[in-house]
Amino acid sequence: MIDSQPTGTSAQPIGVFDSGVGGISVLKHIRALLPHEDLLYFADSRYAPYGNKSQEFIRERSSYLADFLIKQGAKSLVVACNTATAAAINALRESYSIPIIGMEPAVKPAAAATKTGVVGVLATVGTLKSAQFAALLEHYGQGVKVVTEGCPGLVECIERGELAAPETRRLVRNYLEPLLAAGADTIVLGCTHYPFVRPLIEEIVGSEVALIDTGAAVARQLQKRLAESGLFTQEEELGRIRFWSNSPSSEVDRVVSCLWGEQAELVLSA
Repeated sequence: MIDSQPTGTSAQPIGVFDSGVGGISVLKHIRALLPHEDLLYFADSRYAPYGNKSQEFIRERSSYLADFLIKQGAKSLVVACNTATAAAINALRESYSIPIIGMEPAVKPAAAATKTGVVGVLATVGTLKSAQFAALLEHYGQGVKVVTEGCPGLVECIERGELAAPETRRLVRNYLEPLLAAGADTIVLGCTHYPFVRPLIEEIVGSEVALIDTGAAVARQLQKRLAESGLFTQEEELGRIRFWSNSPSSEVDRVVSCLWGEQAELVLSA
């Protein structure tokens, strides 16, 4: 990674953002690994999903969200969105002097795990079209067959908190069927929203298919970068977590609290 030297202090919080509520799946891994750190999370739900937006638009939103979180005191940033990472992380690292951690679909561990030699990838169309994803396939997809499936509409279902609704189930089944028909025994959840429908995916694919997401690996990378930079908090109490969302939905408080697993401290933003 090409992070520049940090300027934050250890008492400051960690900032996390995503195109919507999906990055809460990553936030949970960060909380589990670094329970004493204060966390800030911005769900850019008004513009979700990023997968059908232009690269320029995604870079503009990512810069806006990074600025917002840094003004709130963030000592480090996690771009908890595969599409935003692909479009914007290099520009963010050139612009800001704090550690910035990104996401990428877990093609490498999936290629190592498959027994049939077929790996399936569920992701947004934007992620699948990105140069970053093409590079992942070039480096780690050799010797295995990688079958990809864009998933229009699925992020929107999860943004509404419809994790097991009939429409969500229909979409998940439709997107999984080509991967299973191709013989995939390992499926990458290439969007941070998708772990929230993992129980539904497991119900459809069965116990013989392995599911891989990168949330835990991102949390470990964040831990490593904080250690290298001397930015671990010295606090011993459980860290505070604050959420922002610009969702136009009146259900946003319910959805965020449901996905987080407890009542969230949520501020609505423009």
